[in-house]
Amino acid sequence: MDLLAILNSIDSIVWGPPLIILLLGTGIFLSLRLGMIQVTKLPMALRLIFKAQNKGSGDVSSFRALCVALAATVGTGNIVGVATAVKLGGPGALFWMWVAAFFGMATKYAEGLLAVKYRTIDTNGEVAGGPMYYIENGLGKKWKPLAVFFALSGVLVAILGIGTFPQVNAVLDSVNVAFGVPVEYTAIIVTVLVAMITIGGLQSIARAASAIIPFMAFLYIVICLIVLAINVEQIPAAIALVIESAFTGHAAAGGFAGSTIMLAMQAGMARGMFSNESGLGSAPIVAAAAKTKWPAEQGLISMTGTFIDTLIICMMTGLTLILTGVWCGPLAGAAMTSSVYSMYFGDLGAQILTVCLVLFAFTTTLGWNYYGERCCYYLFGAKAIKVYRLLFIAAVGSTVFLHLDAIWILADIVNGLMAIPNLIALLGLSGVIVYETKKYFDHLKAKEAKK
Repeated sequence: MDLLAILNSIDSIVWGPPLIILLLGTGIFLSLRLGMIQVTKLPMALRLIFKAQNKGSGDVSSFRALCVALAATVGTGNIVGVATAVKLGGPGALFWMWVAAFFGMATKYAEGLLAVKYRTIDTNGEVAGGPMYYIENGLGKKWKPLAVFFALSGVLVAILGIGTFPQVNAVLDSVNVAFGVPVEYTAIIVTVLVAMITIGGLQSIARAASAIIPFMAFLYIVICLIVLAINVEQIPAAIALVIESAFTGHAAAGGFAGSTIMLAMQAGMARGMFSNESGLGSAPIVAAAAKTKWPAEQGLISMTGTFIDTLIICMMTGLTLILTGVWCGPLAGAAMTSSVYSMYFGDLGAQILTVCLVLFAFTTTLGWNYYGERCCYYLFGAKAIKVYRLLFIAAVGSTVFLHLDAIWILADIVNGLMAIPNLIALLGLSGVIVYETKKYFDHLKAKEAKK
């Protein structure tokens, strides 16, 4: 049995029914306990992105914390990941991405809330937070092995999963196809840029993310909207196909291999979490650093990350792939998405998509460098951070030697391992989440009554 077959076997076990049930079940449970907060409080959460008071202890503003979180989530999953999911699971995979994202918004809210609730100050005077801290300090010291398992998984995801290989591989391939630049040259440039920014720590990463994220999201959304507008009459049929395929599977068509309901669900859930990271436990690591005194306020701001990432950006990508019919052709990954924009904008379209993909992937790498660093600090202390940064930079530079299929499967595996301890903690601390939520909204009501 070759390495790829072994990884596929492990992936099918990790991403089998138990994890899907745990992931979706946690989101549904929290949604019900919080009164469907992702619906009732979404407008308020979107306003808070720009109007949060930024009072209280913390290292960065709530907006910059969200930008770092979006930097880590809005990445190749939005372009390559969606294409891979639709190719593997058919149009129905997009439906399951929507479902996972809808309930994942409640999960992301809970993560952001607990991150602020249980954050601490490290030996360097910086904020330290995330699942490893709310597991140990919230569930209790006897749960520390679970916190250690999360942190170890976090380091692996940063170096071997979302943080490096899939992102950099997408950059190398897309720049090579669009501009003809040899992958070795691009690898050197990306590695140097990552090293220059990440060595500066959170403040440097936050500055870069807050400058790049709004621009790249706007650019990508605009080109998606143009394609959707041109094909506006076909959108209802595309959505109907997505919903039908989610519950019936899809027969083979053209270069498409056919899919079952379970395959559509598995592909959609796995790629959906890869993209928005709800339940993964990554976003709360930076949410803990936000300048706020209200855990629930940061929870609301964190929740918008999943909405922007999956229910807007991934949805647009998926619909353009389906309504143009490229999903059942011979192409895969970034090439599939690129073919859509080449179809409408010629070479310029492919080049614009490449710029978006490069920015998406680059900022994801920056965000995950910080996540892995915080996990490394929890495990080994401040002295290990320099070693971690060197390993991370080396991983970025070595991507040029790896195979695409193995990269995505390895990323899926370590993502799943990271999610398990975090989801257990969210369920165990659901009472705290509900209490802090009520406390915050009671405060707002009292404040409004005084006016």
